[in-house]
Amino acid sequence: MNDTDRRLLAAAVERARAARAAGNHPFGAVLADADGRILLQAGNTVVTGRDCTGHAETNLARAASAAYGRDFLRTCTLYTSAEPCAMCAGAIYWSGIGRVVYALAESDLRDLTGDDPENPTLDLPCREVFARGQRPVSVEGPAEVPGAAEVHAGFWKPETPA
Repeated sequence: MNDTDRRLLAAAVERARAARAAGNHPFGAVLADADGRILLQAGNTVVTGRDCTGHAETNLARAASAAYGRDFLRTCTLYTSAEPCAMCAGAIYWSGIGRVVYALAESDLRDLTGDDPENPTLDLPCREVFARGQRPVSVEGPAEVPGAAEVHAGFWKPETPA
């Protein structure tokens, strides 16, 4: 992971902060071209959009596939504040985006969210989803990024004891 990757992951975490400030779940994503220029940004809109599929990565993949062709998207990287869930990994795959870099691992996210019904985390790493496809998607992460876990602090309900 290079300095450009770290800078763009930090931008995804900032987008997660903005999503939380807007009343949504604290997730953010950024799409960058091969030169590290930010093309698009998206945050989670599950609450304000009243759409359970309004995850940051899915929102970004939708916008990217509407704005750019698959050949171009294969050269782009999606940076995200947390590992894409199975739904988001599918959207990224179908959009044609060629690379994903994430900060917080899905397993670490599960530790933060507990049994909160707002985020019933799947134990299915994005690498496994991408590995089942017919085209490669490069994945890097988890990566330590300041604020990636902290943006979730106090947001999710603690796990209820059995």
